[in-house]
Amino acid sequence: MAFIDEMKIYTEAGRGGDGVVRWRQEKFIPKGGPAGGDGGRGGNFYVMAVRDIHILSKYKAKKKFIAGRGEDGGSKSLHGKNGEDFILQLPVGSIITNLATDEKWQLTKEGEEILLLKGGYGGFGNEHFKSSVNTTPYESKIGQEGEKGDFKIELELFADIGFVGLPNAGKSSLLNALTNADAKVGDYPFTTLDPNLGDFHGYIIADIPGLIEGASEGKGLGVKFLRHIKRTKMIAHLVSFENPNMMKSYKEVRKELLKYDKSLSLGADGLSEKEEIIILTKTDVVDEKIVAKKIKDFQKISKNVFAVSLYDDKMVKKFADALVKILKRK
Repeated sequence: MAFIDEMKIYTEAGRGGDGVVRWRQEKFIPKGGPAGGDGGRGGNFYVMAVRDIHILSKYKAKKKFIAGRGEDGGSKSLHGKNGEDFILQLPVGSIITNLATDEKWQLTKEGEEILLLKGGYGGFGNEHFKSSVNTTPYESKIGQEGEKGDFKIELELFADIGFVGLPNAGKSSLLNALTNADAKVGDYPFTTLDPNLGDFHGYIIADIPGLIEGASEGKGLGVKFLRHIKRTKMIAHLVSFENPNMMKSYKEVRKELLKYDKSLSLGADGLSEKEEIIILTKTDVVDEKIVAKKIKDFQKISKNVFAVSLYDDKMVKKFADALVKILKRK
């Protein structure tokens, strides 16, 4: 299923039901009087946040959504039923923009609902117009149209943890080992052209496209990278043992994060300020002594440093168990 992170839709809240002209017809009441009920209100249009980052793909073939129409009034002063509300499910992290007014809403947590459009009021039946001077009104009102509009939906990933690092750091491979993401893997830069996502014990992991120096200025895949990581809760920084200078590689990525924060004056909310764990990958290309030394070097930066080889199932499981504990504390 293709990953879709933006789309445009047309939406309508429900039209109100019509009021009706009806009369009481009872055996011993020759002049029964008006008894037309009011129409029901049209359904409202809501959006609701769900933990399904692929759900926009389900709307690819349908871009028009309409809430239910209110029922017309009935005889014996019966009020019509209200129209059924429409609830459009969107991924957590969605930004919804009204294209006519430029008003924006954000879905930031699972289960959150936002009312976008109100349904139209139902029309009055003839009973509503009865008075001392008008005992047999033939007047009624039709229901009002519901609100309508064109909206743009943009997704900024709201993952629990984002994998970052230089190209070929092993992000996609580790994501595949931990989840069922089935991300594309290759031994060349920029294998990942779009963020890959996986479900890890109910937590969302995002494999962000690889960085190069200058990503904060739009070089390489920097723009896509920065868009999809700025709302990630924490960062897992992957550094490969294939790099001749691992600490330099680590600092290169950190520098790009800091530059981006400064360019937008993000301060304490910036990428460089997020909680970080460090994962040293591809341990199979060096001996154990080098692995132990590099772990100690990086522990001077972060208390959470892990070494992983995808060829060692026990090592992957040990890391997975530790990652679950870290995420549960978030």
